[in-house]
Amino acid sequence: MTGIALLFVLVAGAASQVRPNGLVADLSDHLVAITTGFAGAEVLLFGAVEEPGDVVVVVRGPKEDVVMHRKSRLGGIWVNTAAMTFEEVPSFYAVAATRPLNEIAASSVLLRNQIGLEHLQIDLPRAKASENVAKEWRAALKRARQRENLYSADIGRVVFLGARLFRSDVFFPANVPTGTYQVQVYLIRDGAVASAQTTPLIVSKIGLEAEIFYFAHNNSALYGVVAILLALVAGWLAHIAFRKA
Repeated sequence: MTGIALLFVLVAGAASQVRPNGLVADLSDHLVAITTGFAGAEVLLFGAVEEPGDVVVVVRGPKEDVVMHRKSRLGGIWVNTAAMTFEEVPSFYAVAATRPLNEIAASSVLLRNQIGLEHLQIDLPRAKASENVAKEWRAALKRARQRENLYSADIGRVVFLGARLFRSDVFFPANVPTGTYQVQVYLIRDGAVASAQTTPLIVSKIGLEAEIFYFAHNNSALYGVVAILLALVAGWLAHIAFRKA
């Protein structure tokens, strides 16, 4: 079955389950498997709506604590002079929509639902930083995540196939963090959220890479010893090979 034919089978099934005045959505795969040589993955999101409206998709990665450092030049050397800890920050963030967000809803609606990178709320304890300082740190964090391709300021495409069926491709880069992701789909009509649905997605290491990963985390001391021994053996073998050459 071709990809197009499969898509129509999936969205037709979704359309048969759609609730009045609502939507239904699903993913072509609920597991992104990271194996050796993983170079990123693309997952198809598909669904249907009962009545016309705009569809917005927000993908959030598992939350984590992030420490940001500020560097300053002291005596001709760049050193860390300040640090800030962000708690429960999404490790991944991406948005797709049928139209530009400012044409779909007002900023207050987007902010309330944290739709769009500029509306993503990343809080800092008030005792740690004033609002102006916190704003600078938040902007720095978002820029850092964008450089790592983990946050996207660009809005992806949600495409309607007819009046009710829609699809969108969600891309995950090679360095995507593992964990449970939340794929939130909003149906926005007349500038207000008419319906919403959340679907989980698992990103996990499997195979040999997963075994090495878990061994390194659960037996860090032993893993360090093994890594050193392997490096010594590799160096010794290289020395022998060059001597023979």
